[in-house]
Amino acid sequence: MINHLIHVYKKGTIPFQSLSALSDADATKIMQNLYIEGAIFWERFENPVQYLKTRRQIEYRLREEFIAKGGKPRESYPIYMIYGRSKWLIEAPDAKTLSTTTEIQIPLSLFQKQDLSFTYPDSMVSFLLLNQKDSPYYLSDFHGKVFILDEIQDLVQSNGLPGEKWGTNLPKYFANYIEVQVWNQEPLLEYRNQITLND
Repeated sequence: MINHLIHVYKKGTIPFQSLSALSDADATKIMQNLYIEGAIFWERFENPVQYLKTRRQIEYRLREEFIAKGGKPRESYPIYMIYGRSKWLIEAPDAKTLSTTTEIQIPLSLFQKQDLSFTYPDSMVSFLLLNQKDSPYYLSDFHGKVFILDEIQDLVQSNGLPGEKWGTNLPKYFANYIEVQVWNQEPLLEYRNQITLND
């Protein structure tokens, strides 16, 4: 049973931030600072304007589909995390990513079920593949779909994490993990303050 969520972020920055909640100018500036050529986690910010436009479009769909499944998002935009340490998360990071990236593990118990939605894989990849159904990587049962906690727990219990019994054919540059969208920031802010006090 997976009891923690993983939040990956760049060293020296503040965790639990949403680019979409910022102005275009502020978000673009941050993405320019996050971008690192050749780093698998940070190359996605090479084109900040296009990235932000696509991200906001997908987040709107995520939120609407989550509500349709009974979710109760308190925020307009989610904070992103990872459910379980998939094979990709262990093997894919390169030296540039490893040297600039850190993570926090957050107890799953901090959240209510209606706070969390899930996609496989990363939501931007998932919806990209939905629009490329002729791709050899497209999986109709997963891509372009939003899941709730019970569904993801059942999937992992029966099939394991991506890269084990399923989800083995994505190329390395597609983030092959189960993404979590956290739609309630209050538990995160309390947790971050607790970490700060303990440091």
